[in-house]
Amino acid sequence: QRIGTFNPQNLANTAWAFATLSINAPQLIDAIACASEHRIDDFKPQELANTAWAFATLGISEPRLFDAIARASEQRIGDFKPQDLANTAWAFATLGISEPRLFDA
Repeated sequence: QRIGTFNPQNLANTAWAFATLSINAPQLIDAIACASEHRIDDFKPQELANTAWAFATLGISEPRLFDAIARASEQRIGDFKPQDLANTAWAFATLGISEPRLFDA
């Protein structure tokens, strides 16, 4: 319920924390994915990267979320730090998601 009040940093940090602890809470992860999709344009590069990393670490491929992450990342690719780029690329590769528009950016 309260996930709808989370800002992008809250969403990314929560996903990161659960992934770091290897806790897959399906209802929470689904809610984070949905809320993140709707707010993706407000995510900073690190938040995009951390969200992608978290879902990949948990082995969860959410096609709509990763499509949104790819679109938002492509638009801001020049603002990504090397670690953000590495984490994002790792997440997509780990889940076997091919996103040419992102990797051609």
